[in-house]
Amino acid sequence: MSDTPAPSGDSQDPEELQFHYTSSDAPRPEQETENAHAKDTTRVPDVIEALRKAFGASVLEVERYANEDTVYVEKERIREICRFLKNELDFEYFADLGGIDNFKDEDRYEVFYNIVSMERQKRIRLKVRVDEEDMRVPSVTKIYRAANWNEREAYDMFGFEFVDHPDPRRMYMPEDFEYHPLRKEFPQLGVPGSLPLPPQTPDGELTMDPFAAARGSEPVKSYEEPPVEQDDD
Repeated sequence: MSDTPAPSGDSQDPEELQFHYTSSDAPRPEQETENAHAKDTTRVPDVIEALRKAFGASVLEVERYANEDTVYVEKERIREICRFLKNELDFEYFADLGGIDNFKDEDRYEVFYNIVSMERQKRIRLKVRVDEEDMRVPSVTKIYRAANWNEREAYDMFGFEFVDHPDPRRMYMPEDFEYHPLRKEFPQLGVPGSLPLPPQTPDGELTMDPFAAARGSEPVKSYEEPPVEQDDD
């Protein structure tokens, strides 16, 4: 893929935003692959070194992409590591948390944590790998209260079981819903009959398939327009 921004079109139009496309080729020297949008706030080598000294082999891997550091840590120690970041390194602001489905045989899932230090003006991303056979992940709500709804959403969408979460309910889907919609195998148009919706007409039955037309059947119209009389004149 080329690193050259797309042409901006007609010169009469307002200037288009220029996007930086990261090459899919092998990495080249830093001066040739410098990302114009990279920020110093996402480079935290001193923080990573402190984590390595404190947790040793529990810091599994460090990835750098677009000048952003991502630190993979042992799932079982994520709570301790978050506590260390908050109490010892001033990472007091919990930005967000979410899930990733890599759709592979081992360590299929990941949970990521974006945490910010206002004092340092730095941010760090942590990740833990989660195998499909053991979806349990220690909750970090006792460290960061803001993680509460993020963990509920990740449970709802992916099926992670956040151990010691104070209120482990689904965020969007009904409690008796059998699926987790952001898993890769979940159909884009949903599972017919899995989530009955209100009827399309006042006296109609529950809507069992909201995308009936996409599957080749005739959807129920939600209203009936009166016939239009043609004027002969």
